[in-house]
Amino acid sequence: MGIVDRLGLERSVILLAAVVSFVTAFLANITVALPLIARELAMSNIVQNWVATIFLLAIAALSIPLGKYTSKYGLKRSLFIGIIVTMIGVIISCFSFSSEMLLFSRVVQGIGTAFINVASMALIVSAVPQETRGQALGLNIAGVYIGLSSAPVIGGIVIYYLGWQSIFYCMLPFLIFSAYLCYSLKDEWTMYDGVMDRIGSVVYMLGILLFVYGFTVINTGLGKMLLVAGLALLICFGYIELRVNDPVFEVRLFKNARFSSSNLASLISYLATFVITYILTYHFQYIMGLDSQISGLLLIVTPVMMAILAPISGRISDKIDPQKLAAIGMGFVAMAILILCFLNESTPLYLIIIAMLLQGIGYGMFSTPNTNAIMSSVPKEETGTASASLAAMRVIGQTLSIGLLTVIFAYIMGNVPIVPEYYPLLMESSRISCIISAILCVIAVFASLVGLRSDIEYET
Repeated sequence: MGIVDRLGLERSVILLAAVVSFVTAFLANITVALPLIARELAMSNIVQNWVATIFLLAIAALSIPLGKYTSKYGLKRSLFIGIIVTMIGVIISCFSFSSEMLLFSRVVQGIGTAFINVASMALIVSAVPQETRGQALGLNIAGVYIGLSSAPVIGGIVIYYLGWQSIFYCMLPFLIFSAYLCYSLKDEWTMYDGVMDRIGSVVYMLGILLFVYGFTVINTGLGKMLLVAGLALLICFGYIELRVNDPVFEVRLFKNARFSSSNLASLISYLATFVITYILTYHFQYIMGLDSQISGLLLIVTPVMMAILAPISGRISDKIDPQKLAAIGMGFVAMAILILCFLNESTPLYLIIIAMLLQGIGYGMFSTPNTNAIMSSVPKEETGTASASLAAMRVIGQTLSIGLLTVIFAYIMGNVPIVPEYYPLLMESSRISCIISAILCVIAVFASLVGLRSDIEYET
C-alpha cells in the first residue's frame, strides 16, 4: 500500500502542498547566507541583492502564464515538472563557483518554483472541500512559514560548519520526497480546455521583466526607460486580454471588489514586509557583529509566530469575513515596522524582538484569510487564474521590495561593499526602507477593508 492509499487523497494533497511550499519558501529566504556568499564570490552589495531578486523575477515572469497552462495540462503534471526543475536548480547551486553560475541556478530554481506556486494552491482548492479549505490553506501557508523560519536557523548552522553551498544540499531530500508523493497521486485535475494565449503570455513576461529590472536600476537613465517600457507593455497586455477569446489572464475578475482588493493587499503587504528580513540580517551581522548561526536563531521569531497563527486564522476565516481578519493583521504589522523605523547601533535587542513578534502575529493573521478571500471570490473554472494571480502578487511584491532596497542602497551607499566605514549609510538606508514599508502597511489595511463591500463568493 502506497503513501497516498494510507493517507487518503485529501491529506496527501495537503501534505504535498505543505512540503513543496516549505522548500520554495526556504529557497526564497537564504538571506542569512548572503554575507558569506558575497565574501567568497566577491560580490558588491547590489549583486548580493540580485541573488534573491533574480529568483523572484523568474517566478514573477511565469506565474500569470502558468495559471492557464497548469489548468489545461494538469495540476499534478505541472507540479511534478516544477519539483524536478527546482531540483536541477538546487544541484547547480551546490556546485556554483562564480556569481554568474549562482545567479543562473537561481533563475532555474525560480522557474521551477513558479510551477510549484501556481499548481499547489490550485490543487488544494480542487481537492479539498470548501468547508475545510481555510484550514487546508492555513496548513499550506504554515508550511511556507516553517520554511521561512527554518531557513535562517538551518542555514545559519550548516553554513557555519559546512559552507554556504550546504544551504542548498539540505533541500534535496524534501524535493525527492515531494517528487515521489506527487508521482504517486492517481488523479489528475484539469479545468481549462481552451487555447493558450501565447501573444499575451509573451507580452506579459517582457513587460514584467522590463518593469521590475527597470525599477531596480531606476537611478540610471536606462532604468527609467526600461521602467516606462515595461509599464507600457503591461498596459498593452491588459488591452490584449480584454479582446481575445481565451485570455491567459481574465482581467475582468478585477471588477470583483473582493478579488481586486485582496490581490492589492497581498501585493502591498509583500512589498512592505519582505525587505525586513534583509534589513534585520544586515543589522545583526554587520552592525551587531553576530555570526550567521546566532542571526539565524534570532530571525526565526517572526516566521514561527506566522506558522502558529496561520492555521488558526485559516479556521477562523471559514467562519467570519476573512478580510476583516486580514485588515487587523496588517495593523499589527504596521506597528511592528514603525518600531524598526528607529533602528540604530544602540537599539536594544529586546525591542527588535518585540517588533519581530508583532510582525509575526500580524502577518499570521493576514496571510491565510487574505488567500481564502481571493480563492473563494472566483468561479471554479478560474481557480488556476486566481492561484496564478496570488502567486504573481506575492513574487512581484517580494521582487519590488528587494528592488526598493537596492534602489535605496544605490542612492545612499552607491555600488560599494558593506564594510565598517559605510555602516552609518547602511543604517540610514535601513531606516528609510522601514519608513516606506510602514506607510505601505497602512495602505494594505485600507485595501483589505475595501473588499468588504463585495458579497460575491463562489462554491469552488
